Amino acid sequence: MRWSKPLRLHLGVLVVASLLCTATPIIWMAFRQGSDAALNAGAQQMRQMSLRLIEGYRNTLQGGTEAVALASTLPQLLSPPPQDIQAKQELFLEILRNVPEATSIYTGYPDGSYLQVINAARRDVRQTLAAPDGTAFAIRMIAERQGPDVISTLRFLDIQARPIGERDIEFAFFDPRQRPWYQSVVQDGVPVSVGPYVTGTLKVPTLTIAAPMRGDGRVVVGINIHLQTISRLLDTQGISPHARAYIIDSGGNLVAHSDPGIMARIIAIWSRTSGALGATANGFDVSLDTVARLRRDPAFANGGLARLDLDGKRHLVQIAPVSVSGLFRGSTAAIVVPLEELVAEANRLLVRNLLIAGALLIAGVGASVALSRMVSRSLYRLADEARRIGDLDVTEKAVSHSWISEINTLASALSASRRAIGQFALYVPREVVRRIVSPEGEAVVKAKRQIVTVLFTDIRDFTTISEVNSPEDVVETLSTYFELLNTIAERNGGTVVQYLGDSIFVMWNAPVEDARHVEHGCRCALAMKAAVDSLNEENGKNGRPALITRFGLHTGPAVVGSFGAISRQQYTAMGDTINVASRLEGLNKEFGTSILVSASVHEAVGNCFAFRPLGLVQVKGRAEKVDIWELVGESGG
Repeated sequence: MRWSKPLRLHLGVLVVASLLCTATPIIWMAFRQGSDAALNAGAQQMRQMSLRLIEGYRNTLQGGTEAVALASTLPQLLSPPPQDIQAKQELFLEILRNVPEATSIYTGYPDGSYLQVINAARRDVRQTLAAPDGTAFAIRMIAERQGPDVISTLRFLDIQARPIGERDIEFAFFDPRQRPWYQSVVQDGVPVSVGPYVTGTLKVPTLTIAAPMRGDGRVVVGINIHLQTISRLLDTQGISPHARAYIIDSGGNLVAHSDPGIMARIIAIWSRTSGALGATANGFDVSLDTVARLRRDPAFANGGLARLDLDGKRHLVQIAPVSVSGLFRGSTAAIVVPLEELVAEANRLLVRNLLIAGALLIAGVGASVALSRMVSRSLYRLADEARRIGDLDVTEKAVSHSWISEINTLASALSASRRAIGQFALYVPREVVRRIVSPEGEAVVKAKRQIVTVLFTDIRDFTTISEVNSPEDVVETLSTYFELLNTIAERNGGTVVQYLGDSIFVMWNAPVEDARHVEHGCRCALAMKAAVDSLNEENGKNGRPALITRFGLHTGPAVVGSFGAISRQQYTAMGDTINVASRLEGLNKEFGTSILVSASVHEAVGNCFAFRPLGLVQVKGRAEKVDIWELVGESGG
């Protein structure tokens, strides 16, 4: 036995039960586990951000390492300047363009020769070099140091590497063979990392990556990365406002720091411009000693999170090695974040969500009853509306059963309405059906006078075609033809009012208003003719008859609406406008044309389409002559 109850009863019980069963344990679990969840979320965010910071630092050093490795294999760098100077210069310029973090790249030779290409994008670099305006690169060269005429120049290039200035500079104070990067490479015979130290030319603190040339270990190529560039890579604002990151070398010395103030003091020390500072760089951050101890603990040395008390506050600390290709061994990146900043926002959200959950639980219990009643009443109203639409077809058919009585009612009504509208739309224009079943349907179909554009079509010699072909072939060919024309009419906003044998009666501006109805009618006629021509080509290949179609188009007033008996009516249009359009279609036979339109059509859209005048013609059933035109195509202008 089928059993069903009203939806309001089912819905009320389900909503109240689900709220009680889900909200109560969630609130209890949130109070017990919320704090740990907030902490874990903060730690996870810190871990992800710190890994990105470390990866950025490594990528910067990796770019310099790869550039030096590539340069050390190129034979044109083996010869001291000024030999192959153009090739050396172009190579170094290309490297600087591809490694934007680099300050300069250079080569030192055993005879004391030296070639350096400097990236002058930084303002402090241009000031140190006293470079002219527009300088993008500077080239320092020391050559023929052992001879009486030593070459020591500094040339300036613009962004396109075009020379914009040159001057001689003192060379005696600078000898690449005395620099730490040259001595380390020549001594060890392998790529080395050096720094931080102060560069000889630019007088700025830097990290250096240098390597021996393949083929001559006494020729050394190196690249410099400014400490300020390293500092910018350590931005921690995405983690928390008071988070900090820094790099320490193998000896535990502070190399770079995310805090701009601390970084400025580090640079001052390495640049030897602030000798009055009483503390060393290692005293700038109280967490350095703690991080130094963590580096010796295997549990934290490779990225593990540690919880420590610093300055009376709990902090999360993460450290990770940052050596690149065997260089900068022992260097470590450290991220230090106050724990309360990580969990503060999460805790606030937790408390807020708990309050919201409690309020929703209370409100949900009370609202569920009202909601269920509203839904139930709405379903009944929808069912009644669907049943009125479904009255077009009173045939009773089985419908699916539901445990909810309202759903059963709605399913029956919708099933009936779908069948009725589907069948109705096969015999009446779709837009008419749509408007008839609307609440204003009676007013829509009531006959009234209005301006319309009317198109009639006809197939030439269709009687002969019907005689020489089987009925089945005629029906199949005509069905394809009608489907094609119907689609084009709907695409151009027209309503197919009737099929009259092999003819079609199409109308615009009724039942749907269309301000451009004349234009759309002309465009539809042209599209239909083109489509029928293509169809005839295909019919010819398949042995089917050609359907030569003629068109008549006219615009003017007509009475549009439903006509007929009380029990059986038809939506159509009547009046002289309809008769003229039909006669224009027939006149195509006399003039040997395809599309004939009236003067009213020409006057309305004469600037949009191309027409050929045919003059005044006497139309059957009309006292006055009609000025007719042939529609040729779209206007070329």
